[in-house]
Amino acid sequence: MVTSIDGSTVVHGNSQALSGPADREVLVGLRSLADVIVVGASTIRQEEYDKPSKPGLTIGIVTRTADLDLETNLFRSGAGFLILPEDVPVSNPDVRCVRAGNGSVDLPKAMRQLEGTFVQLEGGPTLNASMFAADLVDEINITISPLVVGGNGPRLTANGSDIATRFEVAHVLHDEGFLFIRYVRRDR
Repeated sequence: MVTSIDGSTVVHGNSQALSGPADREVLVGLRSLADVIVVGASTIRQEEYDKPSKPGLTIGIVTRTADLDLETNLFRSGAGFLILPEDVPVSNPDVRCVRAGNGSVDLPKAMRQLEGTFVQLEGGPTLNASMFAADLVDEINITISPLVVGGNGPRLTANGSDIATRFEVAHVLHDEGFLFIRYVRRDR
């Protein structure tokens, strides 16, 4: 995730203005290591996700409603799949689904169904908060952009319950005003 100095994760509705070349390189590097990416439906729409460049990488979109355009390159390529409640119908039977929970996604149950060992969580803030609340985050890779953006943009977590999970700094790098920080769970 990328954030401004003052904590916002968006400028004008998405994160692109907060990013830079080195941040994009870090993201590509993490994606090259990941077995699967998990992202919220709003983030897919706002950031306009496409088919991943890494062969075999899949992107799971967490949604309570399945109200997504299932005809995008992401889904047509077979790389995109849905993570949704068991009781939600899907308009395209060819789209792969991971189902867990009723009415809302049971994230621990859904994550246990994913293949691989490195699941890259790419937000948005509401999904991040839910993943933290479910105790499913072991590592955080954050870029702090050298911008102050003001406004009321969301933080890295939004609409979640209060938590206090301790992480330790594992790496800090900088490039042209950007800070890249890797945190790992202290108790794992």
